[in-house]
Amino acid sequence: MNPHEEHKLERLIHQTLRELPRRRAPGTLEARVMAEIERRAALPWWKQGFAHWPVAARGAFVLVAIGFVKLALMGGVWVMSGFDGLQLQQAFATQFGWMESGLAVVRAIGDFVSVTLRSIPALWLYGVLAIFAALYAALFGLGAAAYRALYTNQ
Repeated sequence: MNPHEEHKLERLIHQTLRELPRRRAPGTLEARVMAEIERRAALPWWKQGFAHWPVAARGAFVLVAIGFVKLALMGGVWVMSGFDGLQLQQAFATQFGWMESGLAVVRAIGDFVSVTLRSIPALWLYGVLAIFAALYAALFGLGAAAYRALYTNQ
């Protein structure tokens, strides 16, 4: 077929399909769909799809999965090397050397935070804690008042 005939055939099929009567949905379809949507929304997060998990849970899952892959690869290397413990120890030492550097950085930051917090007077820390508690209580009270004002009259 040449392109002109294909275009003509396409228009004819399109027009024929457009002239067909619309199919009616079953009467119970809307109720069934809404019930299924409510059922899926009521599921706990771990039974829903991965995209609906909290960000922290997704991140932890990815880290654990990467860890299992790493362990599987290291186990494969260990099996292929004839179960040589010294070679496995050297492989792990080179693989996790960066963790020692990272741990040193974390310790340095922790020491800095510790020294900084010890230099702040305790009264100031208690005052900041009291302010945060008062702000939280005010937020809770305003939320309760807003809920009462908006939804009690309905």
